[in-house]
Order: sequence, then structure tokens, then C-alpha cells
Amino acid sequence: MHVRSTFVALALLAAGASVQANNLLDQLKEQAGAAVNSQGSSSSTGNSGGGSALSNLSLGGFKMPAVGSSTIGSAAGVLEYCVKNNYLGGDAASVKDKLLAKITGQKKQENDFASGAKGLLKGGDGKSLNLKGLSSKVKEKACDYVLKNATSLI
Repeated sequence: MHVRSTFVALALLAAGASVQANNLLDQLKEQAGAAVNSQGSSSSTGNSGGGSALSNLSLGGFKMPAVGSSTIGSAAGVLEYCVKNNYLGGDAASVKDKLLAKITGQKKQENDFASGAKGLLKGGDGKSLNLKGLSSKVKEKACDYVLKNATSLI
């Protein structure tokens, strides 16, 4: 009986350790992805383009790229990504459509939209964030961040 109790206790301990290890691995992935993706990308604008106070939001231990008038295409694309992947609903599609109306015919903004629709948020501050490498919880927060900032650009 003592051997069986010991075996059950070890099995429960191993299962608990496995859950903790998975949680730790998810956290490490988030932080590693954030560190790599927030290193920055080259930006020809050189300014934040009027990003709101939310542009300094820290999410998961890193700063979100600034979303402003110079990044309307990227923001619209990320909204497309977020809606398509069910991280946003409601008026997000309407906000995206209004942003798209503002950038029609602007090649750089249209290219940024295409990248954003694949999950890459480019900020006017030169930073970028690839949503694909983040956990669902962090993606939801990032999508909310973009929606709040994009709404102020309409």
C-alpha cells in the first residue's frame, strides 16, 4: 500500500511540475519574442506620427510600438489580423475600414497594411511587434491596444 501511495504522490507531483513548466515556457516564449520583435525596424518616417498616450503601454514586460498617423496602414492591417483570428469583434472591422479609406493610394501605407494583416505591427517610433509569436492572452491585449489607438486616428 505504501508503494502505491508513493507512486500516486510522485505522479501528481510530476503532473503539477509539467503544468508549471509549460506556464514558464509560455512566459519565456512571450518575453523572448517580445525582446526580439521590439528591437525595432527601420522606419522612414522617423517620428511617432502623433501616437496617443497609450503608445507607451508596457505589455508583457516590453513597450508596444507607437501607433500614430504615420502608421495608419499597419494599424489597419493588424486590426484585420485581429478580427480574422477572433481577438477582436464589435466595431474593429468598421475602424479598420475607416483607416483604409484614409490610406488608399499611398503605397507605403498599403504595404504596411499587408504586413499588419500578417500580424506585424510597425510603429512610428521604429519599433515593431510580430503578434504571431505571442500567447493568445498577449495577442488580445495587443489587439485592444491597437484598436484603442486606431480609434483616435479616425
